[in-house]
Amino acid sequence: MRTKMSLTTKAGGLLARLMTLTLAATLAFSVSDVASAAQPLPKVPTTKIIAIGSLTPNATPEAVNAVLPQEVRETVKLNLAGKIEQWNVRTDRGGVVFVLNMTDVNQAREMFAKMPLDKAGLIKFDFIPVGPLAPLSLLLDQPSH
Repeated sequence: MRTKMSLTTKAGGLLARLMTLTLAATLAFSVSDVASAAQPLPKVPTTKIIAIGSLTPNATPEAVNAVLPQEVRETVKLNLAGKIEQWNVRTDRGGVVFVLNMTDVNQAREMFAKMPLDKAGLIKFDFIPVGPLAPLSLLLDQPSH
C-alpha cells in the first residue's frame, strides 16, 4: 500500500506541475497574440550598443601579447572618456563584450577599427544596438481621451 500511495502522490505532483506549465505557456502565447493584435510595439531609441569581440584565427598568443599593452591603454582611455560603460571577457571562448555609451553603430565601428587588436586583424566585432524593453509599455495605463 505504501508503494502504491507514493506512486500516486508522485504522479499527482507531476500532473500538477505539467498542468501549471501548460497553463503558463498558454497564457504567454495568448498575451503575446493579444498584444501584437491590439497594437504594435512602439519604436524605442537606441540607448546603448553592445560590442562583441571575437578573436580571429590570426590571434596567436604571441600576436595578441605583442599589442595587448597598447590595447589596454587605449581601452582605458575610452572608458575614462565615457564611451565604454562596461567591459567584460567572454567565458565561453576568447573575446570581449563591451557595453558602449553610444547610439550610432557606425561611430562604434569606426572607434574600434582604430584599436590595436582590430588594426592588427586579431579581433572582429559585432555591434548590436539596444534600447528600452518596448513590451513594458503595454503594462502602462493608456490615457483616456
